[in-house]
Amino acid sequence: MEIEYFFASYSAYAYLGAAELAAITKRTGAKVIYKPVDLRAVMPAAGSQSFAERSQFHKDYFFGREMVRWAEHRDLPIMNGIPTYHGNDITLSNCLLIAADKAGLDMEKLTGEMMRAHWVDDADLASATDLKKICAAVEIDAKPLFDTANDPDIVNTYKEYTDDAIKRGVFGSPTYFVADDMFYGQDRLELVERALHKPYNGKWPIR
Repeated sequence: MEIEYFFASYSAYAYLGAAELAAITKRTGAKVIYKPVDLRAVMPAAGSQSFAERSQFHKDYFFGREMVRWAEHRDLPIMNGIPTYHGNDITLSNCLLIAADKAGLDMEKLTGEMMRAHWVDDADLASATDLKKICAAVEIDAKPLFDTANDPDIVNTYKEYTDDAIKRGVFGSPTYFVADDMFYGQDRLELVERALHKPYNGKWPIR
């Protein structure tokens, strides 16, 4: 059993669902296939507005009320409001995760800490200094990852994951696939777990 996991390193809702995803893998033995993507390319390709273009009510709900409720529900800490550096480039952090995955490192711990650091400690995921601190927090040597994060193989993999997400209809983070069935949002993790045992009727895409 496998769960394809499309997400971005700075995703609040991926952070809120990370512990539950880990719990599901422990209960089911499913393997997670980590696929960091350029969400800033995925969303417009799907026809979604950027958050900067959305109403203040929508932003207040998405980045405020809803996140606070889910953090309380999941018993997780989360900062009040949007991280200071949330608008910074996410290429380095996403490529660092791909490099770590290719090196066979503990992706559950690294992705969880990276998102926690951003949404709790206000870490800058474009900062090499902050990324090194994140790696150190989960006892991962950052140097080999920084040495390879800009390699063509890593950069091409990042593009492939992003292109794959666009091709398969992904429009946000986190998105999970069980076989070819797509589940958007960490609030669908209960459905993801059920699909591992018993696929739902129908198929994705519908057309």
